[in-house]
Amino acid sequence: MKSIVVTGGAGFIGCNFVRFALQNTSFRVIVVDKLTYAGNIASLREVWNHPRFKFFKASIDDKTQIVYILKKFRPTYVANFAAETHVDRSIDSPESFIKTNVVGTFQLLESCRLYFRALKGPAKREFRFLHVSTDEVFGSLGKTGKFTENTPYDPRSPYSASKAAADHLVRAYSETFQLPVLITNCSNNFGPFQFPEKLIPLMILNAIEGRRLPIYGDGQNVRDWLYVEDHCEGIWRVLKKGKAGEKYNIGGHGEKKNIQVVDMICRFLEEIWPAAENDRLKKLKTASYRHLKTFVTDRPGHDRRYAIDASKIRNQLHWRPKWGFEEGLRKTIAWYLSNLEWCRKVQTGKYSRERLGLAK
Repeated sequence: MKSIVVTGGAGFIGCNFVRFALQNTSFRVIVVDKLTYAGNIASLREVWNHPRFKFFKASIDDKTQIVYILKKFRPTYVANFAAETHVDRSIDSPESFIKTNVVGTFQLLESCRLYFRALKGPAKREFRFLHVSTDEVFGSLGKTGKFTENTPYDPRSPYSASKAAADHLVRAYSETFQLPVLITNCSNNFGPFQFPEKLIPLMILNAIEGRRLPIYGDGQNVRDWLYVEDHCEGIWRVLKKGKAGEKYNIGGHGEKKNIQVVDMICRFLEEIWPAAENDRLKKLKTASYRHLKTFVTDRPGHDRRYAIDASKIRNQLHWRPKWGFEEGLRKTIAWYLSNLEWCRKVQTGKYSRERLGLAK
């Protein structure tokens, strides 16, 4: 049986990819996750007893454990989702981002280099190391244009700088050690199992609890949104069909201003759970979810606009997103409303949806 090692498989995108791989492939899926605040066993509960699923609690910089896992399961693919990802947290505590995203990626590459060097024949020809990155490494766009695979790197936050460094290390291991790597740079993901510090789940949960909806700056910052299931399919397509040493942008063609996203969440919530029927809002004498919107001090160094040109993966690998932003958002809202217990579990003792990322 062929195997894939998924690092960071208890995190948001990682756990969705694990489900995708178990449902759509015959691969054995070996998850490696050190279970930080954003990685949670609860996100893997429904696949825990799957016959093709294995879990190891370990950090990607634990070379002894990673080498053991690689030797034991002899994976065809390693997909690296493991990362600290929240820009606001990187402003408050940059060190953990450097440790995980830079040093951790380096140690994982070293482990994979040793493993790859020992492979022979078809196993060596088939092996791929895929590094999941972000469009934030490219910096900020003006009113026009899109990021391509050849856009120069221009990171603006500790988070994006750490991911840019990781990307460069992955590329270097391809050029120097002939490790067959792939890099994907994605736009903003959304969907089930996203930790509630990010914009969409934060707004959903705050709204139904009658808490304010904090909008940074003037709310005009633009992000290109990608439904997580589409992203997972794109990653699999790159693993199966991508050319070793290449980069592929994965975007959802879903540019929206932050204020537009918040307004859409409020509108869809009104359809599903009208404010007039929500006891929390009735106590506050708030007639509409939109009345909870509050503009707050902007994030330091807040990039103005992101947009992905995904023509390479579309033309070369024949991938395109299946879900539009509105469809995906409706599915996401419905999921959170049906999984409030998961939300409670993953936040308890870790995060109270307080404001993060105010440089002091």
